[in-house]
Amino acid sequence: MRAKYYTALAAFAILTFAACKKDKPLEDTPYIEIASVSPTNAQAYNDTITFTVFYRDGNGDLGENNPNAYNLFLTDGRNQVEYKYRVQQLAPSGSDVAIQGNLNVKLAGAPILNGGASETVSYSIYVVDRAGNKSNVATSPVITLNQ
Repeated sequence: MRAKYYTALAAFAILTFAACKKDKPLEDTPYIEIASVSPTNAQAYNDTITFTVFYRDGNGDLGENNPNAYNLFLTDGRNQVEYKYRVQQLAPSGSDVAIQGNLNVKLAGAPILNGGASETVSYSIYVVDRAGNKSNVATSPVITLNQ
């Protein structure tokens, strides 16, 4: 009887430890997704389109204090023109802390390229951290530009 008890106890202990799952640490490479775009129906040349971008970075080296450095890139899907932005440093230098939040990226005066009364466009966005790690590329929903 004791052998069955110890066998059952050992099996229970093994299953208990096997079921314990350690949280996977966040990646050092930043991750982004587009949380929202506003407006999605804009007046070309006049309206400012705001992209709200959710970010997550496992070691906190996203952002830059150097005003001449660019680390967020927004690309027009129609003609591949790239707009460059600087994300301000989000965590102190030398800290190794996971960070996440939202960034608001503003694009003023998007043009109509086809010469028509309206046109649709999608933009892609990515970021690069101070270590040079490039995030995934997130694509915006379709935006309609009107004259």
